[in-house]
Amino acid sequence: MKFKALILLAAIAFGATAFTYGDIESLAIGAKAPKAKMKMNSTTGDMYSLDDLKKGNGLLVMFSCNTCPFVGGSDRGTEGWEGRYNDLHKACSARSIGMVMINSNEAKRDKGDSMEDMIAHAIEAGIQEIPYVIDLKHSVADAFGAKTTPHTFLFNADMELVYKGAIDDNVDNAADVEQKWLNDAIVNCSMRKLIEPNTTKAIGCSIKRVK
Repeated sequence: MKFKALILLAAIAFGATAFTYGDIESLAIGAKAPKAKMKMNSTTGDMYSLDDLKKGNGLLVMFSCNTCPFVGGSDRGTEGWEGRYNDLHKACSARSIGMVMINSNEAKRDKGDSMEDMIAHAIEAGIQEIPYVIDLKHSVADAFGAKTTPHTFLFNADMELVYKGAIDDNVDNAADVEQKWLNDAIVNCSMRKLIEPNTTKAIGCSIKRVK
């Protein structure tokens, strides 16, 4: 991942952060998915829980948003990770793993991350086939210890966490990716194989919590 691009993104993203959000601790590998039965409203108008969306081999939970350049890219040299979401969805679907995007940016509901904004953004970005739900008062993000957008959490068939962190090692350009950590984790999860590494550093804009 290009260091200069990361510094630039940190400067232009509102409250962008690398790796941490205060003293919050992310969910431990092996832990069960929290808030798994809590229903959340989606961009389609349906209500989903994590348990509703899991499939035979597990569930990929991705904390995302509409407003972060680490997600959607910018005109300053990065394409962002969002353009890879559909490929991840296809990879999950092919291996009987569910996928959900969660928007926990409670402090930006009137600044680009409202449900209306989510509906429009999903269509504009061409990711409307992926369930996209709103996490009111960031309660799910808090339970997960999710820190950034994006921040990914992959659960196995027993809804135990087997991978957390980044999608891959290059936010700037998919063509330059060398380490496809999440994709590899999806493949190994579906085959009940060891996932190594099972933790990488989540880089992105901080989830916009309210105090």
